[in-house]
Amino acid sequence: MTMNLNKNQIRAIIAVAVVFIVYNVLAFVLPFAHTGVFWVGYTFGLLALIVGLLIFAVAFGKDGTARSRFYGFPIARIGVIYLAIQIPLSFLAMALAGVAGMPAWPFVLVFILLIAAAILGTIATDTTRDEIVRQDEELKKNVTSIRALRSLGNSLVAQCGDEETKKELKKLSDTLNYCDPVSSEATAETEAELKTVLDEIQRAIVDGDNASVTPLCKKAAAVLAERNRLCKLNK
Repeated sequence: MTMNLNKNQIRAIIAVAVVFIVYNVLAFVLPFAHTGVFWVGYTFGLLALIVGLLIFAVAFGKDGTARSRFYGFPIARIGVIYLAIQIPLSFLAMALAGVAGMPAWPFVLVFILLIAAAILGTIATDTTRDEIVRQDEELKKNVTSIRALRSLGNSLVAQCGDEETKKELKKLSDTLNYCDPVSSEATAETEAELKTVLDEIQRAIVDGDNASVTPLCKKAAAVLAERNRLCKLNK
């Protein structure tokens, strides 16, 4: 099974790999005493690199949309902050390993709290990202109906050849363009009625029945006013 990685994931893997190599070289080249405190610091440093890589995977690997990846940057920031804190503290623990009587438990406690904060922060931020993406998708669906009506209203102006009738159509089109773009279940019926009236206007224009267009425009304006009222009531 092949795995497709985006650019942000590849960059994260390369960055973590470089830090991993440098971390291990420094950990065993520098003259640290290999006591229990050393191994605590070293182990939690390695664990931080693994957790950091997983956080980056969550941040940039959920789906391929640019919007989701953009919202993933706050999650990746948690991973960066965690690594920026844990790695220096791991070196501090390794450096203090040679101090006689240095206990390991304070380091274990601090490191466990850090990793817990990073994991919980990632979960909370990822949940927020999912909710924002869901709301964006819902908003996109909710504005589709009025966009279609606006497009139809603008096309009616272009189709009409009579200047006086065109003024009425332009007035209706402007009202459509400036109305609340977000639909809901409460406005579905009025939007369907508005679509029916606009279709009637289009048939009248095609048939050359300009006399019928003006009253139909007024009817459409009344339906649109009712829709706007319902929009305000459901805010």
